[in-house]
Amino acid sequence: MFDDMIFQATPVDDHEMNPIFSINEEDFDEQQDPTGPTHIPLLALKNTVLFPGVVIPITVGRDRSLKAIQLAHDGDKHIGVLAQRDIDVEYPGPEDMYDVGTVARILKLLKMPDGTTTAIIQGRRRFRLVELTTQEPNLAGTIEYQELLPVENPMEHQALVSSIKDKAERIIELSPNIPN
Repeated sequence: MFDDMIFQATPVDDHEMNPIFSINEEDFDEQQDPTGPTHIPLLALKNTVLFPGVVIPITVGRDRSLKAIQLAHDGDKHIGVLAQRDIDVEYPGPEDMYDVGTVARILKLLKMPDGTTTAIIQGRRRFRLVELTTQEPNLAGTIEYQELLPVENPMEHQALVSSIKDKAERIIELSPNIPN
């Protein structure tokens, strides 16, 4: 019954999904390949910012977004994700999106029973949009990758990461609506 809902022919290995920041892990694209595609399909997200290493599900509804997701999925599975400045703009142009975003890998693409499409994506690398080259049938642009800034104080950095994890665990404990 559910087999016809999955666009992807082969399942994605579970080891590709890293729900927490994975900047230092071996499978992170920037360390394996400092280059990458410089012309890429783009996706403008409303009310969401994607960071490198984070896995999120997104519901794709706009035609241009569906075409960009399908194009990326049929290609190398990478798509540029930018946050949209104004959520009321239905067809964002370059002035409607922030120019720094995250290249994401599409882990799974699912057609839901209600007719919507959901993509599970993982942020990989930060980029800056150099030029929006295509607006129809989907957004696409030329990008340049942004290097990660070096950690100036490793002990302070580790303390901040630990503090954030503790706060996140506490939020999860206190929130009855977050599933296990």
